[in-house]
Amino acid sequence: MIIAKSAKDLDKMRAVGELIAEVRESLRTMVKPGISTMDLNDAADKMIRDAGAIPTFIGYHGFPYAICASVNDEIVHGFSKKDPLKEGDIVSLDMAATFNGFVGDCAMTVPVGGITDELKQLIRVTEECLELGIQASRVNGRVGDIGWAVQQHAEKFGYGIVRDYTGHGIGRQMHEAPQIPNHGRAGTKEKIRAGYCFAIEPMLNLGTAETKTLSDKWTVVTLDGKPSAHAEHTLAVTLDGPEILTLTREQKKLRNAARTETVPA
Repeated sequence: MIIAKSAKDLDKMRAVGELIAEVRESLRTMVKPGISTMDLNDAADKMIRDAGAIPTFIGYHGFPYAICASVNDEIVHGFSKKDPLKEGDIVSLDMAATFNGFVGDCAMTVPVGGITDELKQLIRVTEECLELGIQASRVNGRVGDIGWAVQQHAEKFGYGIVRDYTGHGIGRQMHEAPQIPNHGRAGTKEKIRAGYCFAIEPMLNLGTAETKTLSDKWTVVTLDGKPSAHAEHTLAVTLDGPEILTLTREQKKLRNAARTETVPA
C-alpha cells in the first residue's frame, strides 16, 4: 500500500530533506584527488549526527556505513574505503538521514578533478533523467510515467539503464511502496496521488545494463567494467506539482526563482 503523507508529515519530510541536502552539498565540495571515500563517510556521519539525526544506512540489513560510495564501475551500495580517489575518477555518493521519524534520501555522482567529456555527459544525462522523472510525478499520473520519462531520455544516448535496482516510496521508512523502475510504459502501474513521496534514482551505465554483486555482498558493479552514474532526490507529489525535498534552502530559492522567470506575466 502506498502511504500518502499528511501536511504535518510533509513538514517533517521537508526538514529531513533539507538536512541531508546540506550534507550532500558539503560532501560535494570535499571531493578531490587524494581524499578517500572513508573520509567522506566519516564527514557525513558526523554532520548527520551533529544535526540531531541518524544515518539511516548504518545497520540497514547489516550495511556498515553512513553513505554508499561507489567509484567508477561501481553502481550502488559501494563500501567506503581508505584508498585515495584519483584524478579522472567519478564517485557516486548515496546518503540518507532519519530525523523526527522521517527519512530523506538522495544521491549524486561527482567528478574527481578533471574527467573526460564522455563521463561529463554520462553524469549530465543521469541528472537530466532524474529531472524528467521528477516532472513526471504528478497527481493523476501513473508510476509508469516516471520510468518512461527516464528511459526515453537515457536511450537517446545509448546508455544501459540499470533494471536490477529501482527508486521507491519513502516516508517513515526508507523503502516504502511503490517500486519505481527507471524504465516502463506511460499510463501503467499505480495511480499517483497528492501526498505521495518518492525517491527517484536513475542509474545509467556507459555500457551494458547488466550488473553483478561483489564478494562483500553489497557493492554492485557493471558487468562490463564500464563507468556508471547515479542521481537521486526525494520528492513530494502536491496539487501544484512535484516538490523536491532534498534541496538546501538556497537551492530551493534558486529553483523557485527560475520557475517564476519562466512563467509569462
